[in-house]
Amino acid sequence: MILSTLPVALLALLPLASSTVVHRSLPKPAGLVVQEQPLVTPSPAQKRWLPTKTLQGRGIISDLSGDVHSILGSLGSDIPSYVASGIPNFFQDFPQGEDVQSSLGLDDSQVSALPTQVLNIPGYGNWTDRGWNLRFHGNVFKQPNISESKLDDLANVFVIGTSIQSLPPSQASQARNLTAEIFVLQQDNRNVTFNLRPAPAAGASGERGGGGAVEAAGGSQQIRFPTPTTPEGDFDGFIQINDAGLLAGNSTKEIQRMNVYAQGDINGNTTAYLVPDTGLTVISDIDDILRVTKIYQPKEGLTNSFVLPFTPWMNMPDIYANWSRSIPNFHFHYLTTTPEQITRNYMDFIYKTYPGGSFDTRPLNFSDVSATLSIRKFLLEKIFQTYPHRKFVLVADTSNSDVMKDYPAMATEFPGQVQCIFLRNTSSTDSSDKFPYDTKGFQGLSNNTYMFFNVPDDLTHLDIINGQCVNTTVKQDVTFGLQGLPGGINLGGGKKSAGSFTRPNTWLLFAMAGVVATTPHISSLMGMIIGLKSSVDH
Repeated sequence: MILSTLPVALLALLPLASSTVVHRSLPKPAGLVVQEQPLVTPSPAQKRWLPTKTLQGRGIISDLSGDVHSILGSLGSDIPSYVASGIPNFFQDFPQGEDVQSSLGLDDSQVSALPTQVLNIPGYGNWTDRGWNLRFHGNVFKQPNISESKLDDLANVFVIGTSIQSLPPSQASQARNLTAEIFVLQQDNRNVTFNLRPAPAAGASGERGGGGAVEAAGGSQQIRFPTPTTPEGDFDGFIQINDAGLLAGNSTKEIQRMNVYAQGDINGNTTAYLVPDTGLTVISDIDDILRVTKIYQPKEGLTNSFVLPFTPWMNMPDIYANWSRSIPNFHFHYLTTTPEQITRNYMDFIYKTYPGGSFDTRPLNFSDVSATLSIRKFLLEKIFQTYPHRKFVLVADTSNSDVMKDYPAMATEFPGQVQCIFLRNTSSTDSSDKFPYDTKGFQGLSNNTYMFFNVPDDLTHLDIINGQCVNTTVKQDVTFGLQGLPGGINLGGGKKSAGSFTRPNTWLLFAMAGVVATTPHISSLMGMIIGLKSSVDH
């Protein structure tokens, strides 16, 4: 199967006429989430993980060639083809509104009769010499009526090793809901109006209200987004708001919460955060750092995303709850490169499990290969530029090739603004992650500003406010090159080795080993679900 033909195959499963309407169970508004009790962060784990051995790269390729085939072979037929080939083409040609409409056989009058819905993503606001500017972003769409039987056909493409009919009702419902979110009709040239109100609560955390923020004392108003939606249905921009009753951003350190309601859609509400120019912001990835995804195991990754309830990674909620309690006015920002149309589950999970905060996802207009490979850095630069005097704590895991480049790049591009970088070493605690990661981007950074950790407890007892980013009980042994190669080998040293090789060469080596994925449709689906959490280094 050619990857770019997958969307056509999926569209062929859509009915030419719809019958039974499937209603999605949408997450509750942020303001209605039940407040959870604070959790005490345990002491650091007693178990210490053994560091991997480090070798220089010169002459090592011939020694590795025999191991590469066995490692990829152990993954079976679910190896993502983009890992073997180095060609991340799984984002191309995914069905958009007109394709879905045509496949459903709907005319414009039928589409017009469908209710308009708004995906309203939690935004952040900054203080300027003219007052508060608030970012509004999201997507306007319509949900077509798809019969349950045909929706099951579509969902079964994402359910590997079983079927919707064999799943428990709750799991089958999740798979149907997430599948329905993919096959929507994006609405272009639409104007959106929002109503702003003070927000009494937002998410679970260690302090009342959640997310290190306070309920705004005023600011109720109506805002009409000044420009219509894009051809993909997206809207994104900062708008100056009336700050009557709001604390001025240059006279307070507190983060103020506002509920943002999309007019005409009862499900189009979210929470926004007015963040002062100084202070600390954590920018956190979600997959394989806050929730168990296992993108490096495609079958499990699909199951964990489409079928099973989202599950926190170990006791990571305790860590974030402790940060929310102990770090004053800590702004939480969640950045995932998951496509925006399937992020409702992510937002619902975060607001029930972690401190409330603002969000960034991958807009639909970032759909081709070059754009998807650059979206994380684009979004990072946007928030860094919005708050030139704030400092940032960056959290993710080593299975993100873009993180391994973009996080250290922020420290270089914005000197003095990166307080700490915390990266979960996925392969050190999960033997199923067999793909290497590249640390050469960290060469030149102070080793006091970043830490590769194994378990959440490694993040306890750090004085983040004063820049303590390293737990001295956690062995680092970081070299600057490719890490996690067969046999526990790391490449590179204090300086870039003349014999070291980069990840694209590694994938070439994989291809030379004769490994070819036999189920490329899985790689396409996983790329769509998780965004850039692939092992391809562009």
